[in-house]
Amino acid sequence: MNQRHLPPHPDFLWDNPEPKSSYDVVIVGAGGHGLATAYYLAKNHGITNVAVLERGWLAGGNMARNTTIIRSNYLWDESAAIYEHALKLWEGLEDELDYDIFFSQRGVLNLAHTLQDVRESVRRVEANRLNGVDAEWLDPQQVQEVCPIVNIADDIRYPVMGGTYQPRAGIAKHDWVAWAYARRAAELGVHLIQNCEVTGFTFDGDRVTGVETTRGRIGAGKVALAAAGHTSVLTELAGFRVPIQSHPLQALVSELHEIIHPTVVMSNHVHVYVSQAHKGELVMGAGIDSYNGYGQRGSFHIIEHQMSAAVELFPAFSRAHLLRTWGGIVDVTLDASPIMGLTPVDQLYVNCGWGTGGFKAVPGAGWAYAHTIAHDDPHALNRPFSLDRFVTGALIDEHGAAAVAH
Repeated sequence: MNQRHLPPHPDFLWDNPEPKSSYDVVIVGAGGHGLATAYYLAKNHGITNVAVLERGWLAGGNMARNTTIIRSNYLWDESAAIYEHALKLWEGLEDELDYDIFFSQRGVLNLAHTLQDVRESVRRVEANRLNGVDAEWLDPQQVQEVCPIVNIADDIRYPVMGGTYQPRAGIAKHDWVAWAYARRAAELGVHLIQNCEVTGFTFDGDRVTGVETTRGRIGAGKVALAAAGHTSVLTELAGFRVPIQSHPLQALVSELHEIIHPTVVMSNHVHVYVSQAHKGELVMGAGIDSYNGYGQRGSFHIIEHQMSAAVELFPAFSRAHLLRTWGGIVDVTLDASPIMGLTPVDQLYVNCGWGTGGFKAVPGAGWAYAHTIAHDDPHALNRPFSLDRFVTGALIDEHGAAAVAH
């Protein structure tokens, strides 16, 4: 059997080592970003005395609750750069990590239903091309050629007037991505410590020197936050605030079906996105719930609206049965773009605010965050996403380019 298809090695997944008294770097959060950061710290910078702390189980937070979509067709230069870097890493990740992550470049199709949708979509296609991102504008007939089951009739509430298409985009299996990074990081000497909640920080003047945890005090030369959905709680403990809000984000899957959906389809106007997983379940979602909260479940009316939108776009789905729903907790900034870089506390770093873009950014964010930690200086890819931009007003507003916030 191909080694890639074996289940994850139990040594790193089930063993839970006792923390050492101190590490060169402590990463708070063992999700996609935390695990990728640990791997790239070891691989790219030779820093292996690293602990990744997780209050629950490895990759059991948002990494286990996302909808697997990967794309880089963002509007603004800063966003396109980091997401495109991530996509290029995705394209070689299975070989690099020697692990099958079911990366499938089936393309992502963003539908337009009004003249304003069309104008904004064409603008984004041209911006993508200027940034070297593959992007196409498709008319309704071309939309149906890419995805034959889309309803392009002109007598529905929101007729399809065309769509943008990124052929290199696609999906990957989120839990296997986490295991792949975890296995390789562990092999390089990183400690993965589960059931270890951070409850505070220790300081020497303005410099962080470690963390207080439910498994005792752990010293650290540097501390890096990568705890999606709970960053503001941690930064309050560290003595500063970040301009983010936490919202529930939910999705759902159907029972298993024959594979009939060849790509990923999104519609910001009717507010739904749909793909079909490798096993056959339909994966659907919409945007974040409008209220703030930490509940890992969302409002039923969101589910109801996204299902009605999906049935309108895909009449074939009208008899599909809902199997399960779930929710994650996402950090959303004022400009719908992430925060990654230095903080007011010396040797304490932050990576948060990705909203619903966190999964697709995993390799690129981990790469850039590792550089930032290793050099105590942001990488060119994440320099525009510094915390200081909320003081200077150099905001990166991706609200209109995210397509159902995904």
